[in-house]
Amino acid sequence: MSTTFASLGVPEEIARRLAKRGIDAPFPIQAATIPDALYGRDLCGKAPTGSGKTIAFGIPMIARVTRAAPKRPKGLVLTPTRELAIQVADELRALSGELRVLAVYGGAGIEPQIKQLRAGVDIVVACPGRLLDVIERNACDLRDVRFAVIDEADRMADMGFLPDVRRILDMTNEHRQTLLFSATLDGAIDALVKGYQTDPVVHEMPDEDNGDVIHHFWASERPGRGQLTAEIIERVGPTIVFSRTRHGADRIAKQLVQAGVSAAPIHGGRSQGQRERALNAFHRGEVKALVATDVAARGIHVEGVMCVIHFDIPADHKDYVHRSGRTGRAGNVGTVVALVPIAQKRDAAKLRKLAGIEGELREPALGLLPEGHAAFKVAASRGSRGKSSSATERPDRPSRTRTERSERSDDRFRTERPARTERPARPARTERPERSERPAASAPPERTQRPELEDRPERANLSAPWSSKTSEHGRSDGPNRTERRRARFGEPDSAERMERAAEKAAKAASRGASDNEDRSSADFDRAVAGSPKVRPSGASRRKAKRESLVDAGLPTGSSKKRRSGKPRPPASKRRD
Repeated sequence: MSTTFASLGVPEEIARRLAKRGIDAPFPIQAATIPDALYGRDLCGKAPTGSGKTIAFGIPMIARVTRAAPKRPKGLVLTPTRELAIQVADELRALSGELRVLAVYGGAGIEPQIKQLRAGVDIVVACPGRLLDVIERNACDLRDVRFAVIDEADRMADMGFLPDVRRILDMTNEHRQTLLFSATLDGAIDALVKGYQTDPVVHEMPDEDNGDVIHHFWASERPGRGQLTAEIIERVGPTIVFSRTRHGADRIAKQLVQAGVSAAPIHGGRSQGQRERALNAFHRGEVKALVATDVAARGIHVEGVMCVIHFDIPADHKDYVHRSGRTGRAGNVGTVVALVPIAQKRDAAKLRKLAGIEGELREPALGLLPEGHAAFKVAASRGSRGKSSSATERPDRPSRTRTERSERSDDRFRTERPARTERPARPARTERPERSERPAASAPPERTQRPELEDRPERANLSAPWSSKTSEHGRSDGPNRTERRRARFGEPDSAERMERAAEKAAKAASRGASDNEDRSSADFDRAVAGSPKVRPSGASRRKAKRESLVDAGLPTGSSKKRRSGKPRPPASKRRD
């Protein structure tokens, strides 16, 4: 009799949701841990990546967690990476009914997360750093947490998150139930188990998926490694390529694109939106290769990964195992290719020994790799064509030539349109005679000739005052402004103007010396302004003014030009 979720004690509602998704039989890690977790015991599960650990702790959490007050969640899941937090939150939402699940992680806006926490969240799936940030902002209180999960605990230790994990667990309720899942249980994880779990049940699953993954170690130097990687991807199918550094991941992605393979980088230097778009494009088949650093080595569930390529072999055999765990998941067959330069031949041999992998370093042989399935090729062709449709996308629809399609279109439009009534036939069109046979057109009536210029009547005299006339050469033939002024007002000679200015200056002398000088200057300017000559220079005007003041018997003042107000230079410079 096969094991079912109902036989494990899973609530009927949750089992029904799993059945709708096509999940009927539990995986070994799920069958081993769910009964103890539903009973309320602390447990520690050791299982390889991709073995179904999220459902293993998700079902007990959904079954035991109740509604929470604002800012005080009752369920907590700690994850090492943003991508894993998002995927765990999505899985818990699919399992839960009315429970509110929130993913709290860096790289995204903190204000929307704080707003949801203050409104009320039942389960929080968080990365340690961002969770501490929202706690310091008084947006989350962990004292009501009764169900805590530490996912990928060994990865937490590798990334240096264990101090933050201990600090967060110290804030939770001391009577909580704690579940810990990890691919390995070494010294650091063992210390975490002893410090924060009470009489835990340990479930260790054998690594059954190793036989489904075929490992290849190929000798490849860096100059030709990019082209070799592109050829592997084209043959095998969806692939994750691992690089040691962020810059290396960007460079590899560019090399693959230049070789005709669609690729997207994913690493810690990319924004959260860029990383999510790259993962979604890989899920949809729009991207054939996902070039990643160790940030995606574990915890990211990507369906249909046919191959893993170690573009740069890792320094630790554990990282090699975690990277390789992206393919061959849940019993599927996977391929792992490690590209090793000759200088790292000994490192590769040590890596194989510690990871328990048999084999030796060989020359590349693409014929040893399995060919990708047809579904991937169809998805890739769809992604490259975008939204355009063709015969390959609809195999049940026979292809037609352009002529057949046009004939079918004409028939369709003919049947859809109503029949048109017959129009009366047009009369036959008579042929036009040749140009030489056409009758001469009647000549237009002759225009009356305009009289010559000398025969035209004389116009009004334009040389009268207040009129102007411009000749054909642009010169003024009529009186200018000065002549019109003379014709209307008359103009005294210069002697009369000087005498008039002197009289006005004498009248103004009684008003004060300061006012006298300004007014005489204004009178002089007005007197000179009417002159038909060009406006005199400043020196000549001052001289004429001084002469008029002398004739009137008034003080002339200084003859020097008034300074601008700037400070005078030193006496030494003036002497020079």
